[in-house]
Amino acid sequence: MLSSRRPITVALVDDYDVVLKGLAHLFDEYRDRVIVAEIDARTAVDDHVDVVLYDSFAQPESDHHEIAELIRNPRAHKVVVYTWNFHPDLVEAAKSQGVHGYLSKTLSARELVAAIEAVHAGEQVISQQARRAPSAPALDWPGKLEGITDRESEILALITQGKSNSEVAQLTYLSPNTVKSYIRSVYRKIGASSRTQAVLYGIKNGFAPDTHRIDHWMGGP
Repeated sequence: MLSSRRPITVALVDDYDVVLKGLAHLFDEYRDRVIVAEIDARTAVDDHVDVVLYDSFAQPESDHHEIAELIRNPRAHKVVVYTWNFHPDLVEAAKSQGVHGYLSKTLSARELVAAIEAVHAGEQVISQQARRAPSAPALDWPGKLEGITDRESEILALITQGKSNSEVAQLTYLSPNTVKSYIRSVYRKIGASSRTQAVLYGIKNGFAPDTHRIDHWMGGP
C-alpha cells in the first residue's frame, strides 16, 4: 500500500553550485521520500523546510557562524551537517551548537535518505567514521572531471578564497605537510607552478564561491 505521508522538504546549503547540484541529484530516485525545496549558494534559506543539509565543502566557517545562523533560522526545522571531516573537535562543536545530524559524504543515496528521515523523526544522527574516506561516487565538486579529487578540490577552493597554507591546515584539520602534499598534487594536475597561477586557475574554473539560489528544484515546492 502506498504511503500518504508527504515527502520531507530539504534545503541544500553551500557556497558552490556544482557541489549542491551534485548533491541534489542524489535524491532523484527518492522524490517520494525527500524533495529538494531550494538550493542556496551564499544566500539565506528562504522557504520553510523540514531539514537543511549544510554541505561543509570549502566552508571556512563550517564549525562556527553559518551553522549557528541556520539553527537560529525559524525557516529551518532541523539542521544537518554533511561532511567528510570527522575530526572530534568539529563533531563536538557542531553538536554543542545544536545540530540534529552530522552525516558522512561516504553514505549512499539510500543511506542518506534514511538518515534524513531519522533526523526528521526526532533522532540525532551522527555517522560513525573514524578516518577520512572518499566521497560517494555520485557527488560532484569543482575539477572532478579533470581528475582533481574531492580533497584536492577543497584545498584549491580555499586557496582561491585567499587562505594561506596554515589557514587551510587549520580549517581542514589537516597537518601542514599534508596540505602541502595536496597542493603539489593539484599544481601538477592543473599545470601551475605558483600560487598566483593556481588562484587564477581556480577563479576561471569554478573554485571561487558562488552566490545563487535555485528554487523549486526539479518541480519541488
